[in-house]
Amino acid sequence: MSIQDIKKDAETRMKKSIESLKGELTRLRTGRASAGLLDHVMIDYYNAPTPLAQVASVSVADARSLVVTPWEKNLIPKIDKAIRDAGLGLNPVAGSDNIRVPLPALSEERRKEMVKVVRQEGEGARVAIRNIRRDSISQVKDLHKQKLISEDEERQAEEAFQKLTDRFVDEVDAVVEAKEADLMEV
Repeated sequence: MSIQDIKKDAETRMKKSIESLKGELTRLRTGRASAGLLDHVMIDYYNAPTPLAQVASVSVADARSLVVTPWEKNLIPKIDKAIRDAGLGLNPVAGSDNIRVPLPALSEERRKEMVKVVRQEGEGARVAIRNIRRDSISQVKDLHKQKLISEDEERQAEEAFQKLTDRFVDEVDAVVEAKEADLMEV
């Protein structure tokens, strides 16, 4: 394995950390409706836990409500119960052929709690990126111990990994700041 291979692997893993962070943050509810809010809701479909998106379509009706249209009418009560039990603080209203999910306005206190959660998620992503840097540097040190690279190459690789880490940590900070601004917007 060469330094380039290690660097490509590290960059790929760091990108995945950013994507994971973005995925986690879409679950957090801001002031406006987003179909991604219900992505993690699981439905009991023929005794198997199934993601909501596989049994219904979720669309944004307006800035404050979602509409869930199941592909089978008999799923309406199960979907209603699953959304209530998902811990999102939502109270769906079941109709004859769809379910409306009104999103209550967030209080200032709730917004501040959400900002804390966003910061925790961001710190988790930063730690993951630093762990990738540590793993990559240890792989480079192993190459040096095996006399496959020189000390200069090892030092240059360590500096490159630090620059890569700094770039991705800055990206995490930007994602977290954007989500915080989105949450605090009234």
